[in-house]
Amino acid sequence: MTSARHIDFLSKRKMAFFFSGSLLLISIISFFAKGLDLGIDFTGGSVYEMHYNQAADLDKMRATLEQEGFADANLQHFGSAADVLIRLKPVENISQKELSEKVLKVANSSQAQPGELRRVEFVGPQVGEDLINDGGLALLFAFLGIMVYVSIRFEWKLSLSAIAALFHDTIITMGFFSVFGWEFDMTVLSAILALIGYSINDTIVVYDRIRETVRSSRIKDSIHDIVNTALNDTLSRTILTSLTVFLTLLALAFLGGKTIHGFAIAMLIGVVKGTYSSIYIASSLALSLGLTREDLMPPAKDNVVDDMP
Repeated sequence: MTSARHIDFLSKRKMAFFFSGSLLLISIISFFAKGLDLGIDFTGGSVYEMHYNQAADLDKMRATLEQEGFADANLQHFGSAADVLIRLKPVENISQKELSEKVLKVANSSQAQPGELRRVEFVGPQVGEDLINDGGLALLFAFLGIMVYVSIRFEWKLSLSAIAALFHDTIITMGFFSVFGWEFDMTVLSAILALIGYSINDTIVVYDRIRETVRSSRIKDSIHDIVNTALNDTLSRTILTSLTVFLTLLALAFLGGKTIHGFAIAMLIGVVKGTYSSIYIASSLALSLGLTREDLMPPAKDNVVDDMP
C-alpha cells in the first residue's frame, strides 16, 4: 500500500552527501588537530564539588588556583551559581587528603565567605588508561556484532550502506565534542554505544520497508521510486519515534544536571544524525552502489514437476 504522502527524498542525495562529507572532514581534521577533551574518567585526576552561600566568583577562584600552582584547573558552575565543580589533573608527590585540604583552602581564600566541600572523586592514571582500552573494545565489539547481523539479514549493498551510515553517525557525533571542546567522559561513551543501536534500528526499519515494497509491488516501478515510497511510508513512524526520544533527551539536557549532561547532548546529536542518515545516507548510498529490484527479490525456487503416469 502506497502512502498518500510523497516527498522526493532521493532528489537531494547529492546535497546530503556533500553535507555529510563536509561534517566528516571537519570531524576528522579536528580529531587530528585538537583530539577529544577527555574527562578524568580517562585521564585520571580529581573532581571537587563545592557549595557556597553566595554566588561564587569563578574568575577570582581560577586566578587564585593558578597562583598556587593549579594552572590546569578546570572550573565551572554546577547546577547553580553557588555550586562549583573543580577538575584537576593528577598531582604528584602529595596525598589525596592533603590535596583536598589545599584545594579547599585556596578556593575559599578567593571568595568573600568560605564554602564547604561536598564531594571528592579521584581516578588514578592506570584506571583511566584501562577505561580507554575497555571503551575502545566495547565500540569495536558493538560494530562487529552489528556488521555480522546486517550482513546475514540484508543483501551486501544494503549491509555496506548501513555500516557506512553507522560510522557516519558515530564519527560526526564525536566530532561535535572535538570541535567544540566538550568533555568526553564515560557517560558520553555510553551514549555513543546507545546510539549505535538506535541508529541501526531505524535503518533496519527503512530497509525492511524497501524490501516489502519491492516484493509486494505489482507495478514495475524503478528502484528509485520504490525507495522513495518506502521512505515516505516509514516517515510518520520515524518522526514520532525520534521526536519522542528528542524531547525526553532535551529535558535531561536542561534539567538532568551536570552528571548526565554530556550523555544527553551526545544522544541529542546522535538521534538527529541517526534519523537523517537512515533517510539520506543508508538508503541513498545503497542506490549509489547499484541496488536493483532483483537484489531484493526472494531467491527463486525450482519448480518440481511430477512425471505423469
